[in-house]
Amino acid sequence: MCGFTGFTYCSGDRREVLSEMLDKIKHRGPDAEGTYIDEKIALGHRRLSIIDVSESGNQPLYSDDGKLVLVFNGEIYNYKDIRRELMDKGYKFRTSTDSEVLIYGYREYGEGLLNKLRGMFSFVIWDNDSETLFGARDFFGIKPFYYAQMGKTFMFGSEIKSFLSHPDFVKELNTEALENYLTFQYSPCAETFFKGVYKLPPAHYFTYKNGIMNINRYWEINFGADEKPGLDEWVDSISSTFHDSVKAHKVSDVEVGSFLSSGVDSSYVAAIADVDKTFTVGFGSNERYNEIGWAKEFSGAIGIKNYSKVIEPTEYWEKLPLIQYHMDEPLADPSAVALYFVCNLASQTLKVCLSGEGADEIFGGYNVYSEPGATVYDRLPMGFKKCVASAVSKLPAKRGLNFFVRKGRTLEERFIGNAYMFTPKERRELLKIKTSAPEPSVITKPFYDKVKGKDDVTRMQYLDLHMWMTGDILLKADKMSMANSLEVRVPFLDKKVMALAEKIPTRYRVIHKGTAEGMSYTTKYAMRLAAKKDTPPQTAKTANKKKLGFPVPIRVWLKEDGYYNKVKNAFTSEAAQQFFHTEKLVQLLDDHRAGRGDMSRKIWTVYMFLVWYDVYFQTSVK
Repeated sequence: MCGFTGFTYCSGDRREVLSEMLDKIKHRGPDAEGTYIDEKIALGHRRLSIIDVSESGNQPLYSDDGKLVLVFNGEIYNYKDIRRELMDKGYKFRTSTDSEVLIYGYREYGEGLLNKLRGMFSFVIWDNDSETLFGARDFFGIKPFYYAQMGKTFMFGSEIKSFLSHPDFVKELNTEALENYLTFQYSPCAETFFKGVYKLPPAHYFTYKNGIMNINRYWEINFGADEKPGLDEWVDSISSTFHDSVKAHKVSDVEVGSFLSSGVDSSYVAAIADVDKTFTVGFGSNERYNEIGWAKEFSGAIGIKNYSKVIEPTEYWEKLPLIQYHMDEPLADPSAVALYFVCNLASQTLKVCLSGEGADEIFGGYNVYSEPGATVYDRLPMGFKKCVASAVSKLPAKRGLNFFVRKGRTLEERFIGNAYMFTPKERRELLKIKTSAPEPSVITKPFYDKVKGKDDVTRMQYLDLHMWMTGDILLKADKMSMANSLEVRVPFLDKKVMALAEKIPTRYRVIHKGTAEGMSYTTKYAMRLAAKKDTPPQTAKTANKKKLGFPVPIRVWLKEDGYYNKVKNAFTSEAAQQFFHTEKLVQLLDDHRAGRGDMSRKIWTVYMFLVWYDVYFQTSVK
């Protein structure tokens, strides 16, 4: 795992500027630094040595004739197969790294190389002959890639913070991103919080030549149910495919460990990975916020040593500015901080950890996926449900009425992903500034359009795979692990696993059952059965346990004097007054403290932006 940065033009000393940019991402690769500079381009790389840990694996890497130059972040798990294929074609390799297959694979296949890869990656290749820059980002967006055109220079890299050291970079807040963020809790669009800085979408490649950038998609998720196999066959297929993926994701010349919570995803990974160490964090002694007991019990059952840490509230809050610094853009997911601590814990003894991200999006695991078709009311005409929703919305707030409001809206109107913080109306009332930010439905429409005619569960999964997972789940996994010089690998997010999962009928992803007490449901049903099959009997209960995922007690903390006052000071600060009607922010805080509703996630969304803004725009990060 590594990090890279680069640019095509610089009004200052190119070598000095590149060195400063690399210093900003040293955490991504503390083991080695390398640069390539000519009159057309400057490339810099920081290395975390995992495969071929010798100096021969340092980057940039060059083709045998020196005409192709590569900087790469990620892992190619099938590199040995591609290497053999290229050697049969006459290519000669100088290293044992996975990186070198990208150079000769690109020379042989061009962009066709990308669909041969199995792994997580972002990289660029500079072609000296054609003076063309070629770059790509992996299928799911596991590894980040940012770029910006600032005046004469094109800059690119693994983290935005490296751009700030470039003398031609113009640091300006993108207020549209702020308004969108208030709804999604992450930055959902291609343009980031820094005006003019963009994210390359997952499964896309680009070419940059003569100041012109062309971006193209090279891979797509295609849900299409195969109704022929029965449930048992799907369970067996999931088991064999996932075993193969975990085996591939363990390719390494250094020790590999595994994160472990009390949920089925990480338990499934840990149970079949044959690692020696698992890592868990929690808060206090309440099982609602602490999964350490579950994790230790599970680790003991599979014969693995568990390392754990109880996070104290004071250290959690103290790390918030550092967390937002490493994120590059504000992220309001409270579990990101817990993830930082578990990565820090793991990094003290190894360099690589497996994790369970992606299982919910691929196999249909989120509780919200159980909503479609869960009640008889769902089968009533939408026109009738809209009328009921309109009438109910005018009544005083009362428990249970929101059900009718939600059911009176189409999926496209009500579902934008696993987080929906402020509605467009709420965010406009909260913001003092005016922006031209689009409605949430405008942002999600291109993804819904791709799955027209599919069932609601499939459409929700497709949207989450392209937005929530990339913008929140994978962002925090990459940034929090790299902040601790740790590589996190996600075996659920594998091309072969996805190819299988997209064929599983919806009835085997989310199942509804009638009981004497009413309807019940199970999400990622087939995957849970596979996990039960592959894990020890005494620990199979994790397959039925409700997902927690590093839960954080912010709703409790925000009612305590110390943290209430800390957030209130931020809500009434000069920075807050620039963007918000601060009296409305304080009202949210007071309502939460008084028990008039759980406002904690909305409060946290605003507070994380203010913490991030202070780091990047008020403390002169350069």
